[in-house]
Amino acid sequence: MKPLRILLADDHQVTLTGLRTVLESQEGWQVCGEAKTGREAVEKARHLKPDVVVMDFSMPEMNGLEATREIRKWLPETEVLILTMHESGTLAQEALAAGARGFVLKTEATRQLIAAVKKLAEHKLSYTQKASDMVLETSRQTGLTSGSAEMPSSSLTERECEVIRLVAAGKKSREIAAALNISVKTADVHRSHILSKLKLNGIADLVRYAIRAKLVDP
Repeated sequence: MKPLRILLADDHQVTLTGLRTVLESQEGWQVCGEAKTGREAVEKARHLKPDVVVMDFSMPEMNGLEATREIRKWLPETEVLILTMHESGTLAQEALAAGARGFVLKTEATRQLIAAVKKLAEHKLSYTQKASDMVLETSRQTGLTSGSAEMPSSSLTERECEVIRLVAAGKKSREIAAALNISVKTADVHRSHILSKLKLNGIADLVRYAIRAKLVDP
């Protein structure tokens, strides 16, 4: 079975060593590289092509979100998990927007890291319950999802819910079309209609809605 290849990015060697020990305790998991700056993380990701990157937010030269955008631009199949000490709903939202589909607080890492990486390995969204709650609370306070705040998931058709789950799982229109046995054009129409129906501005907002409506597991 193909090993799960993981790149670690953190500017503290003690943290890197601890993460390596925890992750490589899992059978079939391999830490293929380490980076101590955001720029180095991007360079090593492009060279090593890992399955998952575990990225600290606070990195020198280029922060974790900037590095995530670059990695996802060059390697769309590589999943990124943001690991941070900052309990910030705004940061969790920005991580989503940057393309990170995993978010774990360092205070939760001992309990949540393995489960989070497992989900990302399956290309599933992996926000812990605490991170999801922070996203929702910030959304309520800032009004970023005001258009969908009172729109229950029961107002959506089953097909629309299926499309939202697939979008939240990081699937592109072609993959959604194949999964639902519809044309790519029809998948695009569903995505556009859902965004319009829920009054959302883009995919990051749609993922936040999916978390709030419990259409995906945190």
